[in-house]
Amino acid sequence: MADPRIMGAVLAGGASSRMGADKAFIEIEGVPMVVRAVRALRAAGAEPAVVVGGDHGRLDALGLQHLGDRYPGQGPLGGVITALGALESGGIDAVATLPCDVIEPDPAAIGSVIGRLVEDSSADVVVPLGDGVPQWMHAAWRRRCLEPLTDAFGRGVRALSEGARELQAVEMCVQGTAWFSDADRPEDLPSSS
Repeated sequence: MADPRIMGAVLAGGASSRMGADKAFIEIEGVPMVVRAVRALRAAGAEPAVVVGGDHGRLDALGLQHLGDRYPGQGPLGGVITALGALESGGIDAVATLPCDVIEPDPAAIGSVIGRLVEDSSADVVVPLGDGVPQWMHAAWRRRCLEPLTDAFGRGVRALSEGARELQAVEMCVQGTAWFSDADRPEDLPSSS
């Protein structure tokens, strides 16, 4: 069971230009990808689970809680900063993030990342590895990351990996790396979509 002081945040601020349609609302097995990501975060114990950025009218229609991206169009670092900034009230200590276009979000894998953050108090961020590559958008971030990430953003940094350089990052292998797969183009979608 994940620590109840972990919020989930689905990063949905991208332009979806390669997809040709808003990726968050493309359905897989009849369920919009953004809903699948929110459900996976909740099932992993991240509550509340919110969407950062995206089309607020359509998110409202799906009954999803959302936050306006403080830095629209500036990449996922701005989305993580927005989510961490929302932790200032409510006693929530950390945020677990997922991209809105993840094809097979896995609550067990997400839960293992959250669990590692809870276990390792020295870690600022826990980032899982997919095929040996850090998957920064699938990470768990402590509240204390807000100031250094905001400072990096102010210096012009936009990549999560660059923004996290000054953080104590713990990398971990997570079984079942298919949960990192995302859909950037129509051909990335499962054929049954």
